[in-house]
Amino acid sequence: MHITTGRPVTMGPKGMVTSPHSLASQAGVDVLRAGGSAVDAAIATSAALSVLYPHMTGLGGDAFWLIHDAKTKSVRHLDGGGRAAATGTLDWFRSRGHTEVPFRGILPATLTTPGAVSSWAEAHAAYGRLPLARNLETAIGYARDGFPVTERVAGFIELVAADLAPHAETMAIFMPDGKAPRAGSLLRNPGLARTLEAVAAGGRAGFYEGEVARELARFAREKGGFFTEADLAAQIARWGEPIRGTYRDVTIYETPAPTQGFAVLEMLNLVEPFELHKREFRGADHAHLLVQAKQIAYHDRDRHLGDPRFTDVPMDRLISKRYADERRSLIDPARALPWDKVPSYGSLSGDTVYIATVDAEGNAVSLIHSLYGVFGSAVVAGSTGVVLQNRSAYFSLDPAHPNRLEPGKTPLHTLIASLGFRNDKLWSVVGCMGADGQPQIHLQTYVNLIDYGCNIQEALESPRWLSGRFALGEARDTLHIEARFPEATLRELERRGHVLNRWGDWHELAGHAHGIVIDPESGTRYGGSDPRSDGAAIGV
Repeated sequence: MHITTGRPVTMGPKGMVTSPHSLASQAGVDVLRAGGSAVDAAIATSAALSVLYPHMTGLGGDAFWLIHDAKTKSVRHLDGGGRAAATGTLDWFRSRGHTEVPFRGILPATLTTPGAVSSWAEAHAAYGRLPLARNLETAIGYARDGFPVTERVAGFIELVAADLAPHAETMAIFMPDGKAPRAGSLLRNPGLARTLEAVAAGGRAGFYEGEVARELARFAREKGGFFTEADLAAQIARWGEPIRGTYRDVTIYETPAPTQGFAVLEMLNLVEPFELHKREFRGADHAHLLVQAKQIAYHDRDRHLGDPRFTDVPMDRLISKRYADERRSLIDPARALPWDKVPSYGSLSGDTVYIATVDAEGNAVSLIHSLYGVFGSAVVAGSTGVVLQNRSAYFSLDPAHPNRLEPGKTPLHTLIASLGFRNDKLWSVVGCMGADGQPQIHLQTYVNLIDYGCNIQEALESPRWLSGRFALGEARDTLHIEARFPEATLRELERRGHVLNRWGDWHELAGHAHGIVIDPESGTRYGGSDPRSDGAAIGV
């Protein structure tokens, strides 16, 4: 039943950090060893990734957290989503002939404010044990002194070179010689080091007020962008309640609206009565039923999801077992569900980092932090060294849509994070990058863990599929699937009507997933990292 993994599951008796870059995971572990909490470790890892993985995350992006407090046995959600600038209106875009928010450039770069740094500050104020400056120390060093460029980072710089080229500040950092850096060469970002030092010294105010904020606002103003010093000053992360559901004997928490976390719970509700644990691992039913559940849940996502402060999201209904019972009739065990039966829209293209941490006391963080597209908007904000996200490209310019652009509003977010509990005890910390693919990867990972008894490394290395399209022109019925699925499964899926795009054995676009599972008897932390990334799970 199980796959042969390329690396063993990582074990630690006291703590664990896993992320898509080994040096970032090490930064988090160093903080745990220094007496830091799971939140301190998550901040250190997130900050390091902001330097080491600039194509996927950074201070110019957004972040969403689930935090488990072992003492109170509570799970809290922290919303670090950036909000639309006061001047960001439908009329602004309509009067200039735009039918959608551009994907690259100064408009998406500045339409929403960066939210991640505010979330660091809020999480640290509530749960930090070490000074914020200590948590940012490693990241500052890599930005100031340089870090070795991985083949993956070099490849992505080359891939999007045409998007980076129009922006002098971006090119000066990432392509100073007019070409992508060589893998193994050192890349420095002194401006980002100074910005991180300002955050280390002043916390939230070091980014959203003072010199950094003035430079961000100046840059936006001079380039024809949106956010101002007032918009930046108004950006504060918000605490809230997560959503939760059950699948077999596991209680799973996900991030609420405006994120798509509910889709994971809905999909699990839809497939639970099919008793996947009695069906063949990596067999046709294993993929076929999950793909159909995905299509139904994504239809609901695109119909209902938006910022709950601006639109009514029927969350209780969407994650209820009763609603899944109503929707399950759409699933055909014998044939693929035609996409036009549950119309939707969206793209699988997007880049993100996921971080999982657990400390010695059993506190845990499930953190997702992203710029959205590869290098976000492709814009570096002046002398700050900060790559600005393009998450606002997800806003709809349709005035009737729940995710329509409005000042102060957070766009629909693909970013999600999860925590799982068995017998009221923390069991799993799981998440991934992958834009629209994220709920699909959560779903597959939990099914691998719960139904098929995989350990966390096996669950992450197992061959993966993503349903949907990566580019305009591809059919929305396309099922992208790694070749390590048995040939008999692939043939049967085609016979049932799935349009397969056969990937190789391992595919970068299948997402970077990471996770931690806790042994309920010994308390041992089992860490897994995705070989599709540069990551590592490191134990303490």
